[in-house]
Amino acid sequence: MDQNGDTATEASNKRKQPPTPSHERPMKQIKPEANGTHTTAMPSELPPVDDEQASSLGSSMADLPPAIVAAAVHDTAEWQKTIEKVVRNVVSIHFCQTCSFDTDAAVASEATGFVVDAEKGYILTNRHVVGAGPFIGYCIFDNHEECDVYPVYRDPVHDFGILRFDPKAIKYMPVAALTLRPDLAKVGVEIRVVGNDAGEKLSILSGVISRLDRNAPEYGEGYSDFNTNYIQAAAAASGGSSGSPVVNKDGYAVALQAGGRADGAATDYFLPLDRPLRALELVRQGQEVSRGTIQVQWILKPFDECRRLGLSPDLEKAIRTKFPLETGMLVAEVVLPEGPASTKIEEGDLLLKVNGDLITQFIRLDSILDSSVGTKVFISIQRAGENLDVELDVADLHGITPDRFVSVAGASFHDLSYQQARLYAISLKDAGVFVCEAAGSFRFADGYASGWLVQEVDNHPTPNLETFIEVMRKIPDRKRVVMVYKHLRDLHTANTSITTVDRHWHANIRVAKRNDKTGLWDFSTLAEAIPAVPPIPRRANFIRLESSMYPEAVDIVRSFVRVHVQMPIKLDGFPKMSKQGYGLVVDADQGLVLVSRALLPYDLCDISLIIADSIFVDAKVVFMHPLQNYAIVKYDTTLVNAPVKTPKFSTEFIKKGEETIFFGMNQNFRPVVSKTVVTDITTVAIPASAITPRYRATNFDAITVDTNQASHSACGVLIAKDGTVQALWLSYLGERTSHSGKDVEYHLGLATPMILPVLQEIKSGHTPKLRILNVEFQTVQMSQARVMGVSEEWIEKTEQDDPERHQLFMVRKVDSGHEGGLQEGDIILTLNSKLITRAPDLDIMYNNEFLDAVVVRKRQEMSIKVPTVATEDLETDRVINFCGATLHRPHQAVRQQISKIHSDVYISSRARGSPAYMYGLAPTNFLTHVNNVPTPDLDSFLTEVKKVADNEYFRLKVMTFDNVPWVATMKKNEHYFPTIEFLKDSAEPLGWKKIIHECDEGGARDEMALDEVETAVDDME
Repeated sequence: MDQNGDTATEASNKRKQPPTPSHERPMKQIKPEANGTHTTAMPSELPPVDDEQASSLGSSMADLPPAIVAAAVHDTAEWQKTIEKVVRNVVSIHFCQTCSFDTDAAVASEATGFVVDAEKGYILTNRHVVGAGPFIGYCIFDNHEECDVYPVYRDPVHDFGILRFDPKAIKYMPVAALTLRPDLAKVGVEIRVVGNDAGEKLSILSGVISRLDRNAPEYGEGYSDFNTNYIQAAAAASGGSSGSPVVNKDGYAVALQAGGRADGAATDYFLPLDRPLRALELVRQGQEVSRGTIQVQWILKPFDECRRLGLSPDLEKAIRTKFPLETGMLVAEVVLPEGPASTKIEEGDLLLKVNGDLITQFIRLDSILDSSVGTKVFISIQRAGENLDVELDVADLHGITPDRFVSVAGASFHDLSYQQARLYAISLKDAGVFVCEAAGSFRFADGYASGWLVQEVDNHPTPNLETFIEVMRKIPDRKRVVMVYKHLRDLHTANTSITTVDRHWHANIRVAKRNDKTGLWDFSTLAEAIPAVPPIPRRANFIRLESSMYPEAVDIVRSFVRVHVQMPIKLDGFPKMSKQGYGLVVDADQGLVLVSRALLPYDLCDISLIIADSIFVDAKVVFMHPLQNYAIVKYDTTLVNAPVKTPKFSTEFIKKGEETIFFGMNQNFRPVVSKTVVTDITTVAIPASAITPRYRATNFDAITVDTNQASHSACGVLIAKDGTVQALWLSYLGERTSHSGKDVEYHLGLATPMILPVLQEIKSGHTPKLRILNVEFQTVQMSQARVMGVSEEWIEKTEQDDPERHQLFMVRKVDSGHEGGLQEGDIILTLNSKLITRAPDLDIMYNNEFLDAVVVRKRQEMSIKVPTVATEDLETDRVINFCGATLHRPHQAVRQQISKIHSDVYISSRARGSPAYMYGLAPTNFLTHVNNVPTPDLDSFLTEVKKVADNEYFRLKVMTFDNVPWVATMKKNEHYFPTIEFLKDSAEPLGWKKIIHECDEGGARDEMALDEVETAVDDME
């Protein structure tokens, strides 16, 4: 596409990700990964991008080549004097783009800008810094004074934007402005790039302008500039330098630093200042910056290529005569379908004249179009040697650049932008509504968070945002609707799926509209939720596996139900916000279903069951087992007219070597049957996830079988030929691997006698109130036990008591908060006089407040009283969203992995583009003080942060997971990140009560967009 040999991957990754932001925590204060390496607090956690996008927008600065820095040091006295003046005008910009919008993902980063009007407080920087969507930020001057900035203009196409600050806020230095002189950018001019080198430090890089006619670099799928020439120079500016002024020896700004190459070449690309100068003048005068378009992307091609496209000798002669210095012409590269030029200009046409003037430069073309909005222009083109004259309407470029988005059912939408349409050469008219944040009810299966075009909802076309809003406002809560959607990368394929519209966690349809006067986006409610339609009873039949050799066993298919779990908020370190799989009906009369906790990690969620692959029915959590990886949910049986079966459960433990039948649901949700043998039964604890603590099963006997079907099935049973269920087959969420970032899932069996006591209690109408030993055990063989001081008498007793497994239990880890009682390294001999050799023996703990234990500690046998803990308090029952961080009490997995709980204010996750992200608060951190006042719990934390005014700095004392204290300073933002509390309340219809503590009038009144939230390692996915 570009005759200069530049590809998307060559264009620099010089945008968005500064390598070591000045406010980032030192490496030692970040929780290490399992392999001993460290995760940093911020830049490594930016949203993942493709290799092609690695050259995408931002403000990143690679490490400076020492030679270039050295060269800049030995400047002449004249340059030194100029630079001293320039440096005072250059600012370091720290900013957040608070949510995904158009081509930009939510991000927190740093960049550079420079003052262009000291009196009114205007700063010029890049458009990819200002961004297309909501922005919060501040700038730091050379003397380290700080003030807030807000956007007053971002160009729809070109890579510049204008920020405003209050000049009165800068008290200790005179604020001066750089003069923009686009006319002084000439080949051979010596220049300096004065930029922000990844923090508030300035770097000064020298170079010489080598080209004025370079086409704008393409940066892959993100934002890219076009329809302008760029200036090229050898300066090797790098990340964080986005928005730096390019100055000449006299101290004039001659260009704006915008990008460069990612392959290490010392080449930089600067935006000419002609259009920024015009925009600045209009903004100064309080006028609208008119921008015209005919929806054609032009590209500068040299005369030799133009001749191949059909340029006639006469015309070449005329152009070369009139413009002796020109070496090329403008050629149509992309013509948008159904745009003003769609039937009149074709790709490959040579541009000759506009309104009778010969045109060879972008600047002149831009100038004519910008002054002709709403009128017609007359364009002469040459196509294959033939001259053609066309008349075109000039459209408003701002009119095809989104300035609002709508939030509904947890996702965000706006009209397709010119940027996206141009990249994929598609029409802006009736393309469908663009999903800028695919979350909530509109989380699509393929995993892309953005780039979707929704074309139908509930069998109604949604060609644009207005129509989409009208369709969505009529859909009641919890209605299941059919969606038709495409992805920009694959417009050939229309995808169809069914979704449940969430109008309860996200009740209102809200619109956010850009306000260029205040720099904020104003939120307002478009429509309130329509209540759900009461469900009606439905009938269905289960499939029959008639060809099976084990008809009684395969009849268990009538006990399996499909389970969908949707979680509106990320809690407890769980990595996903939606899961699906299968559950096993354990009581068809009462509608009780057993589900793995790898599917259902906590009860702030929506649970939907599909019975007999036919009937949708909602369910509620009844019980969650703290150790054994299962939850019991309940559905309304009056809504289900189907022969659901209550299985018969074995009261005897299945034995090693025993033959059994494996019946399960594989990864394609199809039933599989296989005769097999129990290969092993062993006590295990699922490995802890070192990076992000989340629920895991401990202290249970796991069954493995000799069939590969089992490893591919996340849910199933081991069943006898007569249909008696001997064991459940469940999925267990394990650790996240540090090298691949993937979550490990284990598929293991759990013997049915382990669940029967709890099940009987639930069936009788009681919620089990279990007590547990909050310690993790591991097995020790007799050889180890002997060395650790267990007597021969006890070893003999163990061999006699359990001939199959000669083992005892040793305390591997004591949870934080375990007072008195057991210590790490203790070997358990008996509990309440019962010898403990298998995991089921530990069930004695469930109903006893204290246990009399005989243990061996440091080779000494002793009797001790061991306390148990109530499990009702272990589940998270209160959540606070504050400044983009999700806070709750440290959940059970944290207590299992840490020796001391520093505070009951624990950061579980945070939103990208939020103050929490910007100022370096990381998941797994504890907040111990606000403004030096201790905050041991969520109540005291709320009390203290409410004393802090909006947009005001405050101090947080933070403790990392690895017990390293540090102090964060951060600023509240109640407009985009209100303080919201979710409180478990059984009286509420959802089981949770939502309380908005602090928010801005006209601001967001909802938690962050769902998929903008990340736990400690989300970026690795």
